Amino acid sequence: MLELGKIQTLKVVKIVDFGVYLADPDLEYKEKLSSEDKVLLPKSQTSESVSVGDKLDVFLYKDSKDRLIATVRTPKVTLGKVAKMKVASVTKIGAFLDWGLEKDLFLPFHEQTYKVREGDEVLAALYIDKSSRLCATMKIYHYLIKESPYQMEDKVEGTLYEISDNFGAFVAVDDKYSALIPKREFTKDLPVGSHVTARVVEVRDDGKLTLAIREKAYMQIASDSDLVMKAIESYDGVLPFNDKASPETIRREMNMSKNEFKRAVGNLLKMGKIEITETSIRLKGDA
Repeated sequence: MLELGKIQTLKVVKIVDFGVYLADPDLEYKEKLSSEDKVLLPKSQTSESVSVGDKLDVFLYKDSKDRLIATVRTPKVTLGKVAKMKVASVTKIGAFLDWGLEKDLFLPFHEQTYKVREGDEVLAALYIDKSSRLCATMKIYHYLIKESPYQMEDKVEGTLYEISDNFGAFVAVDDKYSALIPKREFTKDLPVGSHVTARVVEVRDDGKLTLAIREKAYMQIASDSDLVMKAIESYDGVLPFNDKASPETIRREMNMSKNEFKRAVGNLLKMGKIEITETSIRLKGDA
């Protein structure tokens, strides 16, 4: 059986001037194979030594005339898998990705999670659309692997591919494993497509990872305190709000949660570097 979008081992069944025809090696040979049973590997993809009966590893896709065709080139992504690819062009009908083959891969507008530009690198999966064409989608949640080799407290890296107001930030660890930074943990102002370094805080029963992009509180407090000090200094020594400010104000101004901000302020207060007034936080004279 010939499978679109997959790498297969096929047998040479006929040699012609413009290439060789390949078929499923398990298919009983017949003098005349139907068009559905064979696929052309163009002459430019073959060698002089190829013979009938030889087996070749090829990838099946469709050419510019929408005909099934084989190639010995290995694409950057295969059916149902996820890979990072560069945007080769953007047109009126959608974008096209460089996936390592002569014909670029179509990324429809409705499968983009943000408006891509030429030269962008995007994380996308390969699927077959309703017209039996190979296309790319940036909506990769259902294509990611649910079981990873990582355990609690492991450091991981990945790509932030979607942000949800309800759940948080979705991350593809190693660009292939499913993970989430919960909303309560996602305090950084990171756009979709960002590279993320995080810590595994939970391995769920279904294998998905829960991540945190900040260290444990006792490890994070020193760097948070430095950030607060720099913020106070940027306001000429008087921060125009204190630790009673709204969570929204603190997140907007400090890119921290209110609890993180309060811990950092408490640490600086204990160290004698600041003083807190009804409406502000001030540097002490000798700070």
